[in-house]
Amino acid sequence: MTARPAQRVIFCDFDGTITENDNIVAIIRHFNPAGWEMIVNDIVGQRKSIRQGVGELFRLLPASMKREVVDYAISNATIRDGFPDLLAYCKEHNIQFYVTSGGIDFFVYPLLAPFGIPEDHIYCNGSDFSGDQIEITWPHPCEGECQTDCGMCKTSIIRRFPKGQYERILIGDSVTDFEGAKLVDVVFARSHLILKCNELGLPYHEFKTFHDVIDVLKLQEATK
Repeated sequence: MTARPAQRVIFCDFDGTITENDNIVAIIRHFNPAGWEMIVNDIVGQRKSIRQGVGELFRLLPASMKREVVDYAISNATIRDGFPDLLAYCKEHNIQFYVTSGGIDFFVYPLLAPFGIPEDHIYCNGSDFSGDQIEITWPHPCEGECQTDCGMCKTSIIRRFPKGQYERILIGDSVTDFEGAKLVDVVFARSHLILKCNELGLPYHEFKTFHDVIDVLKLQEATK
């Protein structure tokens, strides 16, 4: 008897992946509070955890700036070419699609709203504007094996889809995707994630648009 092919599931980053730019860095750079560059460098260099660093970045901004921050985040973002086509391909070929984002709810949900992705397939961080500074909340913390203090823990979500039962596919670009890339079966990478995959000796497919991703998925489907 031929083994049933594993169900394919995609875990797709948001900032710098679904969007052309990193929205968190773009927001902080635009409002330019003192000291932000060092924090960003410490996150990318893995000297600070993602949760610690992103929390520190947003505490540099007063909560009274909520409207300006939200408006800038939404108006500044550009969706990467081919994203609707990838979603259509996934629907047609029964590939589960999850957004696993280190981004923040106040821009992730509005920017994804036109694409009809179920809300329970979108994982991201939260926000609280009730105090003096903007506070980021962390509804999806590290579980079990992960000790990286991710904030929004992608590996904890990936582990809910057991290897063998699922063919796990990660699409990402940066530090929030490093740990997940070690777990999955297929990696689509750009930017910092390419450097990390090369450093760790992990195989990957480079992508510039989501059409590149679709082309590889089609090729893999054809060879099964």
